[in-house]
Amino acid sequence: MSSEHAAENNQQVWDVVVVGAGPAGASAAHAAACTGRRVLLLEKAELPRYKTCGGGIIGPSRDALPPGFELPLRDRVHAVTFTMNGKLTRTRRSRHMLFGLINRPEFDAGLVESAKEAGARVRTGVTVARVEQHGAEVPDRRTVAVVLSDGEVVLARAVVGADGSAGRIGGHVGVKMAQVDLGLEAEIPVPDTVAEDWAGRVLIDWGPIPGSYGWVFPKGDTLTVGVISTRGEGAATKRYLDDFIGRLGLAGFEPSVSSGHLTRCRAEDSPLSRGRVLVCGDAAGLLEPWTREGISFALRSGRLAGEWAVRVAEAHDAVDTRRQALNYAFAIKASLGVEMGVGRSLLGIFSRRPGMFHAALTGFRPAWNAFAKITRGTTTLAELVRTHPMARRALEAFDRA
Repeated sequence: MSSEHAAENNQQVWDVVVVGAGPAGASAAHAAACTGRRVLLLEKAELPRYKTCGGGIIGPSRDALPPGFELPLRDRVHAVTFTMNGKLTRTRRSRHMLFGLINRPEFDAGLVESAKEAGARVRTGVTVARVEQHGAEVPDRRTVAVVLSDGEVVLARAVVGADGSAGRIGGHVGVKMAQVDLGLEAEIPVPDTVAEDWAGRVLIDWGPIPGSYGWVFPKGDTLTVGVISTRGEGAATKRYLDDFIGRLGLAGFEPSVSSGHLTRCRAEDSPLSRGRVLVCGDAAGLLEPWTREGISFALRSGRLAGEWAVRVAEAHDAVDTRRQALNYAFAIKASLGVEMGVGRSLLGIFSRRPGMFHAALTGFRPAWNAFAKITRGTTTLAELVRTHPMARRALEAFDRA
């Protein structure tokens, strides 16, 4: 690290420092920078960088994007093929686009550019070792010290942790995870004839392991093929992916990338802040428990974290800091937390009775219509349950079964 950087950061205290430049961190940096505050976004990788992710952009994700952001869509989905471990194939179609598909390197880099255009400063290739809210590195009670791996200290009035579910900031806050799943994915380049067959259509396969499912997302000349199931079933999950690829007739094509990752979902009583440090996105364990969809949760929680981090930065004492942090937690729980609660119930039911889900989505028009509305963003799982008494009673009945 250059002495110029060190001197610069020792001379000033940033209003907000965001750690992690994925969708959550870039959204937080954008939201904070739009208020005119001094915002620094730190990222350990160089951008663009690969991220294991299906790359589906549903309505809530689209609606949470920065104004004017142009999605780098690789495909537009109008049809979904559902299968039960490769059997009982049924395709449902929609006249309207259900959701879009993106490559994460392009998408993430675009979000970071939006944050920069809003006024955020971005530094890549820097690793955060720890954050300190007390001690020799902290000049006063209104300041947080972000200590980098080379010893450099960056000072901030508020810090947003968006460095992933295994990152440093979540550990500092004390985030607790209640659900951990293993996702395996392959990016498979295919010939034009194969790509044409998949254009505009995704496949969702309810898997052989309780709570598992697989997907095929087409992105031009590449198919993103993946599976996810609970952690602890590593060998079975790998076998599921291999069998899935084989059944699809794709075993003969060499993947350009094969990767895996753990998704972690927060416990209901897990903290979302500690002092002047907030967490969002994967760092907070915010994702939908049934589908493990995380992009919309990252974008929405990141925007909220950026907005409330500005308020935390302006707080003059511990009482006001605590008040603002609690308001952030309330905003998260009142929106995303409600959706996560419904998702937990659905995961429990799905794990026990996947055939019921398959039958409903492929043979019961109201269930398919609900799926289409959720993906398009005209409603949410939580809103459906809240506004449709029949859906709520059915969920409660199946949850008890």
